[in-house]
Amino acid sequence: MEFAEVIARRRSVRHFNGKLAVSDEDVRALLDAAVTAPTAGNIQPWRFIVVRSLEARERLAAAMHQRWATAAPVVIVVCVDPRPCSARYGARGEMLYAIQDTSAAVENLLLAAVDRGLASCWIGAFDENAVREAVGVVSPVTPIAVLPIGHSAEAAGKPARRPLEEVTTWL
Repeated sequence: MEFAEVIARRRSVRHFNGKLAVSDEDVRALLDAAVTAPTAGNIQPWRFIVVRSLEARERLAAAMHQRWATAAPVVIVVCVDPRPCSARYGARGEMLYAIQDTSAAVENLLLAAVDRGLASCWIGAFDENAVREAVGVVSPVTPIAVLPIGHSAEAAGKPARRPLEEVTTWL
């Protein structure tokens, strides 16, 4: 698939075909794509938790109050460890660079999923302490995104976007 097509096909999918599995090879490919993201000072503050078991997926979905996520055969919790960014860049590293780096990794992962015929949804609306407890993450490592991964069971339409003229300033 051409890169422009991958970008155009990316959708937030909330309905998964539970009969189709996601292989360990697919998960590794997604994680490989994630860790190629740009990162300030090559610090790589991202951490990934791969949730496969039904029990763990149910516990995580309950913690997020988003039961639909249980239907995905794999859920990846993307976390950030802000300490190395803080040590090198101070408050700006902790509050901005660490989040930027980890968000770039999330987007790479989402695009790699599309390229492999998979679907996902970037979930950011959750209680971080509840998610932290559900997957055993200890502060200051912080979950910033939860990504259910699977085969889509829906035909997600193209979402509306604001016109470029509305969001762009040329100087």
